[in-house]
Amino acid sequence: MRSTRQLVLLLLMLTTAACRAGAGGFPELRDCHDEDLQAAVDQLISANANWRAAIHGREASVVVADVTDPKKPLVAWYNPERMFYAASLPKIAIILAVFVEVDAGRLELDEETRTQLIRTVRVSSNRDATALLNKVGIERVAEILQDPAHGKLYDPNYGGGLWVGKAYSKAPAWKRDPINHISHGASAMAAARFYYGASTGTLIDSRHLPLLEEIFGTPGVNHKFVRGLSGRNREVFRKSGTWRTTHADSAVVVHPDGDAYLVVVIGEGRGGDQELSNFIRKLDDLMESRFQDRQAVRTPAR
Repeated sequence: MRSTRQLVLLLLMLTTAACRAGAGGFPELRDCHDEDLQAAVDQLISANANWRAAIHGREASVVVADVTDPKKPLVAWYNPERMFYAASLPKIAIILAVFVEVDAGRLELDEETRTQLIRTVRVSSNRDATALLNKVGIERVAEILQDPAHGKLYDPNYGGGLWVGKAYSKAPAWKRDPINHISHGASAMAAARFYYGASTGTLIDSRHLPLLEEIFGTPGVNHKFVRGLSGRNREVFRKSGTWRTTHADSAVVVHPDGDAYLVVVIGEGRGGDQELSNFIRKLDDLMESRFQDRQAVRTPAR
């Protein structure tokens, strides 16, 4: 017989498709809040005084999403639209802009550009990020980020989002974002929507997925989420950001059986690097337990 928890999980699987399908059958991530996942992450957060204080003090923006079934994502969040200075994390906006311009025929995806894309993310190269920014044009990047056709990842109606208003160099800022006056900014929801859209083909054409996996896979900086997941046999596709006491990390984490979740954390405070390593280990334990429970529901009792 199935346990009570298995029956509850089965009921949730049948009833949590509250988020409406959009383009290609994929919903808007903001519409897919899941109370069960939220309660589970609430327990995880409440067990750590530092994490509780950051959340309640609005010093952190967090989004966690079970994307095992990408057409039925289950999402939990804290201060999801709170925009922070996020250092190198907004380089993902440059990645988006490059692919938009490639598909429009205005930029060639040659070997140099491919290499610059990989180094921009894998080792967070400021030189390569700036070179790509110059290829697209910083004004054009801002246009793409505000364009509904490309996800509107910077949206004043949601307090901002992703923004790149300055090269990753000593050059002065071209334009800080109109609401928060941040040169390199991100909210957890905007970054999560980037990953979700890139992985489902709704933001970046799915023909680019193999290259995107090469760009975001095999991270070259071993800290934060990557260090926390070391030795766990996970595929990790990530981009982080660090500046003084600002710490950010974002990733899609894939378990060996194909279950997957995405997570974005952006916050301020000393010790953030280690805190993010601790957080991802606890979160990964939680998600693995949920994945195992779901698998038990799907496997008929003998």
